[in-house]
Amino acid sequence: MSKLKIYCQDSEYIELDKLSLVVQKVLKQRINLYIDLSFVSQDEIRLLNKENRAIDRVTDVLSFPMLDEIRGKVIRKKDFLLDYDEDEKAVFLGSIAVCFDKAKEQAKEYGHDLERELYYLVVHGCLHLFGYDHVTDELKQEMRTLEEKILTELGVLR
Repeated sequence: MSKLKIYCQDSEYIELDKLSLVVQKVLKQRINLYIDLSFVSQDEIRLLNKENRAIDRVTDVLSFPMLDEIRGKVIRKKDFLLDYDEDEKAVFLGSIAVCFDKAKEQAKEYGHDLERELYYLVVHGCLHLFGYDHVTDELKQEMRTLEEKILTELGVLR
C-alpha cells in the first residue's frame, strides 16, 4: 500500500499518520510520497517569508513545493525520477513551515482550539505542495473545498 509520510520533529498536537492517510485518499495518490514539516517561531517564519517571498512579516504557514504542475493529478514515479528518494522509497513533495505562536493567536481569534488550527494549517500547506493555490477566486474555492473535505474526514470539522 502506498503512503504519504509527513516527517516532523515535534507533532504532539496532531496525528500526522491519520492526516497523511486522509490527504492521500482525498487526493487519490497511489505512490509513496513524503513531506518535511517544521513548527517554527515567529522570528524563523518571518525570516523564511522575507528570504523566499520578499515579504517582511510573520505569517502562519509557508510551503516549499518541489514538483511543478501536479494540481489535480495522480503523481507517478516515472514522471519525477529526479525527485524520487531511494532511501525513502518515495517522491519528495517539499517542506512546510508552520508558525506555532501564530497558530495559537489565530485559534483564539477564530474561536476554535489549537488542534483545529494546526490541522488546518498543515492541510493547507500540504495542498500547496500538491499544486493547489488561492490566487484567483476559482482556485481558492477549489482549495477550500478540498480543505473542508479533508478536515471533515479527519473529524476536525463537523
